[in-house]
Amino acid sequence: LICTLHFQKQDSDLTGLSFWMFCSSTECKGEEKVTQPPGDVILTQGQTATLQCTFSTFTGSNPYLFWYKQEVNSYPKFILTRSRSSADNSPEFVKDRFDAELKDSSVPLMIQDLHVCDSAVYYCALRPTVTGNHQRLDKKL
Repeated sequence: LICTLHFQKQDSDLTGLSFWMFCSSTECKGEEKVTQPPGDVILTQGQTATLQCTFSTFTGSNPYLFWYKQEVNSYPKFILTRSRSSADNSPEFVKDRFDAELKDSSVPLMIQDLHVCDSAVYYCALRPTVTGNHQRLDKKL
């Protein structure tokens, strides 16, 4: 919980002193979130790595989970996405080495037959789906 207290003097003899306080929480109730355990995973070439990612979503939502790889001095590269109805991998990250199974509240990434070039920071991300009717917006010129 973060609170900020502000004082405001309304006249010179302090008889009209007023204050107001604004409080905000860093955690929202019912929020969607993703959690990855901190720390390094240290393995040797040829082994299989399992990187953990847990998430929570609104009841009834169809979550889309994404994994990204970020090498030193580079931008994050898309590895794969998983939802309840689809499983897609980037062509650069073939399914026989990079795979993830979407479970009720987790989507662990498995990297098989590790190579030295697999050393990087891996990120898990959540994108909830929007439900309801959708319309395309076109601007007519």
